[in-house]
Amino acid sequence: MLAEINGDFAGLMLVLLVMAVVIPVAIVSFIFWIWMLVSAVKNKGLSEGERIAWVLIIVLLHWLGALLYLVVGFPKRKSPLPSPART
Repeated sequence: MLAEINGDFAGLMLVLLVMAVVIPVAIVSFIFWIWMLVSAVKNKGLSEGERIAWVLIIVLLHWLGALLYLVVGFPKRKSPLPSPART
């Protein structure tokens, strides 16, 4: 009886440990995926065709597509710098 309780407890602890790791990783991955998808849509450094291609890559390849975009497409991002005030 005691071995059965210990076995059940070990199984429960394993499930809780997996949930404590898998759920946060899944949430962070989803947030990263959404961030890269929005970034690809708003990236002014890409042409219209490139933008559509990156959105499709990100949507179809999920986090792998988002990672590819981060490495390859994200550096093309052009953020306008504020011009110095002239008087």
